[in-house]
Amino acid sequence: MKLIREEINEAQYIVEADESGKKVHKIKGNFMQANIKNRNGRVYPQEVLEKEVNRYNKEFVQRKRAFGELGHPDGPTVNLERVSHIITKLEGDSKGNYIGEAKITDTPYGKIVKSLIDEGAQLGVSSRGIGSLKPTKEGFNVVGDDFMLATAADIVADP
Repeated sequence: MKLIREEINEAQYIVEADESGKKVHKIKGNFMQANIKNRNGRVYPQEVLEKEVNRYNKEFVQRKRAFGELGHPDGPTVNLERVSHIITKLEGDSKGNYIGEAKITDTPYGKIVKSLIDEGAQLGVSSRGIGSLKPTKEGFNVVGDDFMLATAADIVADP
């Protein structure tokens, strides 16, 4: 199995106030896409993403354990010391996009993200998982059905 990372740079930032008036920072947008060749020359079949997103939602998002990090680590394990956000929603649409939403935390790395958002920085998200790749004669790789999502979204500077 191989570490698989994918970046998407079309994230939307939302800054709201909660009931106490405290700022709440969120990031929302396409976290993953199926059935298209991405910039890394890989295609995620719809069935593979759908199966894995369902598992990830059940085991992580619904249990409030779906964390993401600032930056892009070289391994599949989420390091709690580097957590910057909690993924609160991940849903597929009819076009093969998986739309996610994440709340930026008050952790040290989350505070960096909040500051960057407040300063107008353009950030992106990047999924991270492990799985096999099957080369095609057309020159791209198809992600295998053994794919396992480690996080649906790390926050990255250069998607």
